[in-house]
Amino acid sequence: MADTNEMIVNLVLLGKTQTGKSAAGNSLLGSSDFESRRSPSSVTTRCSLGRSCRMLGIIRRNGCEVALRVRVLDTPSYPHSGLSKEQVRDTVRSALAHHFGEEGLHLALLVLRADLPLCPDESDEAVQFIQELLGPTWKDFTAVLLTHADKAEEAGYSEEAYLHSASSTLLSLLSSVQHKYIFVDNQKSIIKEERTIVLRKLLNFIRQNNYQVLLFKHSKE
Repeated sequence: MADTNEMIVNLVLLGKTQTGKSAAGNSLLGSSDFESRRSPSSVTTRCSLGRSCRMLGIIRRNGCEVALRVRVLDTPSYPHSGLSKEQVRDTVRSALAHHFGEEGLHLALLVLRADLPLCPDESDEAVQFIQELLGPTWKDFTAVLLTHADKAEEAGYSEEAYLHSASSTLLSLLSSVQHKYIFVDNQKSIIKEERTIVLRKLLNFIRQNNYQVLLFKHSKE
């Protein structure tokens, strides 16, 4: 938060290879800051911070319009095709401290594909990784981004039908983060109107958490 006329929101993207993590980050920023392409190996190998321009028309406080700036930290996938779990964890932990150590993190976005089933081992692995990064209050600061929602729609699933048919593993994960989830259409999410809807949902999650932030200490190692 900079002043009463501007709000800065800090987000970090976490997820597996080829979930659309970097593409989702670009959609949130309305830019192409992060490299995003199909590849037989993990594309992102280091953390990268992207910043949006000053956006109006998204949030109001006390009857007044407030400008919004979004900062998104893109991270190497976990599991990663070329880095160990410890390397990914230490890289992300260091980047969180460097970029958000003083201002704090508002939300970690766990990116999952809506068109692929979530297996128990995969969910457990993701949760353990987030717990190691964020600590015991991780549930309050984590939301799920379900990408490739357009493919689920093409298969005949509305949001309601999708959740009705979802695996108990996914439903349990969504329940653990107080049902903070957003479906992202990879074909349309770069459109300004779609981005506004997603950002307003994220802001609502942050408001529900009383605008709290997670602070990170710089490692002396």
